[in-house]
Amino acid sequence: MKTLISNATLVDGTGAERRPADVVLDGGVIAAIVDAGTLTVGETGADRVIDATGLVLSPGFIDMHAHSDLQLLVNREHYAKLSQGVTTELLGQDGLSYAPVDDATLAGVREKIAGWNDNPADFDWNWRTVGEYLDRLDAEHDGGRIATNAAYLVPQGTVRAMVMGFAEGDPTPEQQQKMQDVIRTAMEDGAVGMSSGLTYTPGMYAQTEELAGLCRTVGELGGFYAPHHRSYGKGALDAYAEMIGLSRDTGCALHLSHATMNFAENKGRAGELLDLIDEALDQGVDITLDTYPYLPGATTLSAILPSWASSGGTDATLARLADPETRARIREAVEIYGSDGCHGVVAEWDTLEISGVQNPALAGFVGQTIRDIATATGQEPFDVFVHILMEDRLGTGILQHVGHEENVQAIMKHRTHTGGSDGLLVGAKPHPRAWGTFPRYLGHYSRDLGLLGLEEMVHHLSGRPAARLKLHNRGLVREGYVADVVLFDAETIRDEATFENPRQAASGIQYVFVNGAAAIDGGQPTGARAGRALRRHSDGLTREGQL
Repeated sequence: MKTLISNATLVDGTGAERRPADVVLDGGVIAAIVDAGTLTVGETGADRVIDATGLVLSPGFIDMHAHSDLQLLVNREHYAKLSQGVTTELLGQDGLSYAPVDDATLAGVREKIAGWNDNPADFDWNWRTVGEYLDRLDAEHDGGRIATNAAYLVPQGTVRAMVMGFAEGDPTPEQQQKMQDVIRTAMEDGAVGMSSGLTYTPGMYAQTEELAGLCRTVGELGGFYAPHHRSYGKGALDAYAEMIGLSRDTGCALHLSHATMNFAENKGRAGELLDLIDEALDQGVDITLDTYPYLPGATTLSAILPSWASSGGTDATLARLADPETRARIREAVEIYGSDGCHGVVAEWDTLEISGVQNPALAGFVGQTIRDIATATGQEPFDVFVHILMEDRLGTGILQHVGHEENVQAIMKHRTHTGGSDGLLVGAKPHPRAWGTFPRYLGHYSRDLGLLGLEEMVHHLSGRPAARLKLHNRGLVREGYVADVVLFDAETIRDEATFENPRQAASGIQYVFVNGAAAIDGGQPTGARAGRALRRHSDGLTREGQL
């Protein structure tokens, strides 16, 4: 269908000043951009005209930290992201995802990240390689493909598990080479880079030297490294410095995932992080970052455990929790010294809110903190923590209320900042960022607080992340580019999702086009699923494959 969008306010994703324009979408491509009021239906042969008076036309937003790896395939309408104007997502985050795998690794990963993505027993897991996973995203299914476009990071923790298992230990030279070979193949299959989860097992067992070898392989192929680094709490600056040093020493570009400074010891210290990044940028290190525009984080309850207690996978962890002597050691680590899984910080039970469970018998705990549950049941908070972990086989999701607004705003304004939701789409009470991130940037932070102008904020959410992903022809409203575009009302766009009621679509977004197909039309979902897997090609650019 050829669509004429007339009288729009064009914000093109480059950061350039807005201007009135008519835009033609044809065959999934932006076919023409001219001054507003210039084009007519007769001149364009348009099948449809959208009068965009009062609406901003911008590129579709790019979620640089998405956890939709499974939900794109399970819940294909994907309204949570489309209703925000998201047209492209970056998957494979935090070092744990579903490809590349063998049978044993897939089984372990499915359990390990059930709190992120669920773990449906009746789902067809018909891939093992990254190429096969991307093919699955592209496959016709129930009348369509996936709802958004998706690029993929090869997850370092999953690769380590496939080569070395889920236990601690340093790789032998042969294992190190095997991991690098697996990553090379994954990138040749289309991955755009590598992620790590260095507070999650087994990725956290990797020492700097091991990561450096993997980063060299990624860098040689023109990809980037996106680490969830070793701490966002105690020692956060040292953890950031390790990642920057890896990038400097290996030549691999760096994208800092959900960059923030959390917990009490980091209140007001964002400037120190930004100074560290700016110094490296001035030295020529290639760094970008993403953030989400909220204070609390979200993870799994099992992430609070010390790394040694999680070694070997789910069954080994549950056995340790069941053993009184080992459980006492875990309690000491969590409540006295600070677990490395909890960013080196002593667990604050009143900050850990249950957001979702796998075991229906635990559903009554959702929305309560560990402290709340302990008070209501007359138990010690640590005993509640262990009970939930064991009864839910480590599948519990949590919100962690540890952020600081001044840090969020300072990092958001940085010259390399991009937007990422880090949104988990499962659980009875997920973090509202899964539904509200991009409207919150544009409504609350741009319009209401004036932190960044509209043009600059749109650039953070489209053109800048497109450049990091090396997207061939996406991320800008430009003639010849793919028609991933959004029409929204800048005066009314607002996140409606709250911590009490998180699954609420945003206000103010009227139209969302993915590859030229209207996925949101007049504020309503159409059911169109026109997304594509976006793959790194041998020329270094990222584009859709040929079907």
